[in-house]
Amino acid sequence: MECVFGMVGKGFALVVADTSAVNSILVHKSNEDKIMILDSHKLMGASGEAGDRAQFTEYVQKNVSLYQFRNGIPLTTKAAANFMRGELATALRKNPYMVNIVLAGYDKETGPSLYFIDYIATLHKVDKAAFGYGSYFSLAMMDRHYHPDMTVEEAIKLAEQCIEEIRSRLVVAPQNFVIKIVDKDGAREHSWRRTTKD
Repeated sequence: MECVFGMVGKGFALVVADTSAVNSILVHKSNEDKIMILDSHKLMGASGEAGDRAQFTEYVQKNVSLYQFRNGIPLTTKAAANFMRGELATALRKNPYMVNIVLAGYDKETGPSLYFIDYIATLHKVDKAAFGYGSYFSLAMMDRHYHPDMTVEEAIKLAEQCIEEIRSRLVVAPQNFVIKIVDKDGAREHSWRRTTKD
């Protein structure tokens, strides 16, 4: 029962993900960080099959680093999103990755941005996005309470409302969540919301 969601506020973007690693009816871990820091100003929240998620996110992270190493400049968030979309589209005809991505980034020229990329290589720039069973509730909460000029405090409060809604409404709800933020100061972990210990 995975859940990854994100939103863009005034000068920042935020990504939230559950931290459970599950298979069928078994919970293997409750501290799996599904939000990868791609570089100093990009976050990638991923949901999907555990093997595909780990392989694809690490592949993207290493290629983004390789691009910066070779060219001396980092990819923009838009360029990174298009690179991911291209890789998923190529794999779709061969050996598809069952992975959905919420990419958040901050660029000096364009500010914060959020991209929705699904397993069939659909790419959209959005203000808010969600994947997984929790998306039914988090998207409903964001539709009602989100506005583009949110402060960090307002966005964190909305993320917490989404988490509470997911915990109370899903039959088998993930218990722990991680929240990460990217803004002009870079990508960083903001906090964990735990109800179970590791």
